[in-house]
Amino acid sequence: MDILLGILAVGVILGIAFLMSNDRKNINFKGIGIMIGAQLLITFFMFNTEIGQTIISGISWGFNKLIEFGTQGVNFVLGGVEVGENGVFFFNVLLIIIFFATILSVLTYLKVLPFIIKYLGWGLSKITGLPKVESFNAVNSIFFGQSEALLAIKSQFHNLNDNRLYIVSASAMGSVSASIVGAYLNMLPDQYILVALPLNMFSALIVASIISPVKVSKEEDHVDIQDVSNAKSFFEAMGNGALDGGKIALIVASMLIAFIASLELVNAIFGAVFNGFTLQELLGYIIAPIGLLMGIPTAEVLDAGAIMGTKIVTNEFVAMLEFQSMLDGVSDKTAGIVTVFLTSFANFSSIGIIAGTVQGIDSEKGGRVSGFGLKLLVGATLGSMLSATIAGLFL
Repeated sequence: MDILLGILAVGVILGIAFLMSNDRKNINFKGIGIMIGAQLLITFFMFNTEIGQTIISGISWGFNKLIEFGTQGVNFVLGGVEVGENGVFFFNVLLIIIFFATILSVLTYLKVLPFIIKYLGWGLSKITGLPKVESFNAVNSIFFGQSEALLAIKSQFHNLNDNRLYIVSASAMGSVSASIVGAYLNMLPDQYILVALPLNMFSALIVASIISPVKVSKEEDHVDIQDVSNAKSFFEAMGNGALDGGKIALIVASMLIAFIASLELVNAIFGAVFNGFTLQELLGYIIAPIGLLMGIPTAEVLDAGAIMGTKIVTNEFVAMLEFQSMLDGVSDKTAGIVTVFLTSFANFSSIGIIAGTVQGIDSEKGGRVSGFGLKLLVGATLGSMLSATIAGLFL
């Protein structure tokens, strides 16, 4: 029964995307089918085979060792600061971002990441039939933040019509940066975070390719990758990465303060007007029907829907912090589905980040992104739901 509901959920999600499509005749159904097949194979392999479990454990071990190394740096600077029993989120989670950003910067300078991203993108383009720019950007978005991923293809923006612009923006919104994956791993189960990374890459492309199909000529289908690191030495790359990581940590901390405080304010108003009813509870009721189809048990669907809705109106960190306290009281299936859903940048604030980045590259195209910003958020949210549903089929 759960499998049938999951298949129905996939159909509903893709059906909504189809209704939103601006060019249904040119939808690349073959490529979409290939990507859904790839998602099913990846999830089955990672969740249901010993080799897959070993790979997840190995990657998780590697990330956790990096977190330990990063913690040593944090403790050196802040070791004398007295904290409470549960520590301080900024110290224990956010400052780890600095170390991960440094590693990414160094790997970019050494041409390791550009090599991996280039050929993974080339392979994705070959098997799906998607243009190279869109495929490269989708892979690049797994490793870098929304702004950095878009800046890497800035030399191609003159070739991007509105549909292609929608797809690259959706990939940026539907992914997460590897520099903050370590922070996520400090809050939610490792295996679901790691599986979400490839699933969300495919889901963003699937939904965006239905909503805004593209066809390009061979002359337009090429990638001229821009190196956004600009580092001239190994140590400059380390310094740039550390500074970028520090900025990210402060930005996330600032957004958490603003969003959590605002959420408390909204809930106080809701409570006064609706006798204790909160915004999260309202969102839970709205998302509950699709949550049931995704495979979340009936007894848990309202609470899970509230967390998913919180992520959309605030950001993934706020939702993850709330969900972290609920993990002991929910089933493994709910934990997996909700964690995969939360592991993306699909929220209202991302519209401004992406539009602002594109505005800096091309002012005219920045205005277009702002114009389809809400459609972009809906598409990215559908992508997160698709990933979570696929994961739920194997839990």
